Amino acid sequence: MKARFVFFSLVAGLFLLGSFQTIQRHISFDIPWLPGATRTIWNIDAKINFNALDRPITASLTTPQAQAGYIQISQNAASPGYGLSYIDNNDKKTKQVQWTIREAQGKQTLYYNIQLMVDDKYQKAPISQMPPIVDIQYNNSAELTAGKALIKEALKTSADAFSLTREILKKLNAEAPSQNVSLLLTSNSNKTKLLIALLNHANISTKFIGALHLEDGRRRQHLQPLVEVFSEKEGVISSQLFDAYTTESVIRDDLLLWDQSGVALLELSGGERSNVSFSMIKQEQPALAAIIQKTENAHLFNFSIHSLPVEDQALFKGILMIPLGVLIVVLMRVLIGLKTSGTFMPVLIAMAFIQTSLITGLVGFILLVAIGLFIRSYLSQLNLLLVSRISTVIIMVILLIAMFGVLSYKLGLTEGLKITFFPMIILSWTIERMSVLWEEEGAKEVFLQGGGSLLVAVFAYFAMSNDITRHLMFNFIGLQFVVMSFVLLLGSYTGYRLLELRRFKPLADQE
Repeated sequence: MKARFVFFSLVAGLFLLGSFQTIQRHISFDIPWLPGATRTIWNIDAKINFNALDRPITASLTTPQAQAGYIQISQNAASPGYGLSYIDNNDKKTKQVQWTIREAQGKQTLYYNIQLMVDDKYQKAPISQMPPIVDIQYNNSAELTAGKALIKEALKTSADAFSLTREILKKLNAEAPSQNVSLLLTSNSNKTKLLIALLNHANISTKFIGALHLEDGRRRQHLQPLVEVFSEKEGVISSQLFDAYTTESVIRDDLLLWDQSGVALLELSGGERSNVSFSMIKQEQPALAAIIQKTENAHLFNFSIHSLPVEDQALFKGILMIPLGVLIVVLMRVLIGLKTSGTFMPVLIAMAFIQTSLITGLVGFILLVAIGLFIRSYLSQLNLLLVSRISTVIIMVILLIAMFGVLSYKLGLTEGLKITFFPMIILSWTIERMSVLWEEEGAKEVFLQGGGSLLVAVFAYFAMSNDITRHLMFNFIGLQFVVMSFVLLLGSYTGYRLLELRRFKPLADQE
């Protein structure tokens, strides 16, 4: 009783371990359950044009920071003759790509490329502190008075920072603006800067944002100036985006907050008349390839089969299917009661079928075994030692495979060339075993075991060649433990096999 408890505990432990690892891998690395899933990738180019003044040049472009819904996959820059650096300004909480050159003149063009994967599960870290309020000075006392009056009027019809912003925008964008608004707009042509000044005067934290609207195939696009307004309620800081030329908050869908520095998109020294434009394309990339590219620097993901060279990955993709074939064999032998020639020979035959295709493999296998048995029957009359007999059969199988390959090529049957994928040693042992079985048990037993082997091999072939099972077994290593738990569980089965129930047919007929 204790031994069975330990056994079933082991089976349950393996099953739970495999299931947990599989689910954890799906959740942590976002590996899809089914093949064919895709992820949206935005490929964005920033093009910088300026005129060099024949002096040392430093050009620093602000790059996107982490934000909800997007994960950076890669970034690179094209800058012939320029030095290139990626800089993280922890003090300013900004990221920049910087080009430098000792001397340049004339028109200059620099390129920066970034790839972002759309990931709705990715969330930016919560806002930990409010941006500082900047004390912006008005040009004169009249503007100061007009600004105070506008804020006082908007405060009456608002309840928080966001509603106050909307009320101010309604007044700034009114068809018939008031006298105070007209005065402010006359002195400040940039509504975005004016909105920031008014909100800061009302003790509302804000940040200037340069946003990029993501639209497939767009070229020569410029950043849209937006204002991010912050509000703190019950210790939780939230924010909304506003366009100074509208009256409502901006929806963040398909919006990339490129410049959150609040300083400048491009800092240029040694040049003039600079311009930054953006082009973008939307790509649908296989999910697994995108995820591997995203996590290629992750330590745990690197410690996996995906970190191996492609050639080795292809090898393991076949090897990891063997446990599934083994499970099919155990099911067919233990529960169904099919007899096979050799315990796991059907798995090897199924692997050969995967290389050759099912029909070609079946025809080739039957022909090779049939001709091999005929020749083996002659060898049995020579009373050879076992080693010599097996060696002769191996050579014979090699010659038969070579002959079939040449004959298929001459006849234009290219499928026949795939017969070379058959495991020659296994074929030789199969022929030897069936020959001995024929001599000891008769032809009926040979056909039973041979037919059973082929039937199990066909079932294993369909299981091992299925795209879904290949995807699951290769990408979720934990399933190996699940398969092992089922094999162990089947190993403890001591009941009747399905084909053994035929012995009770006379009893059923009597009733």
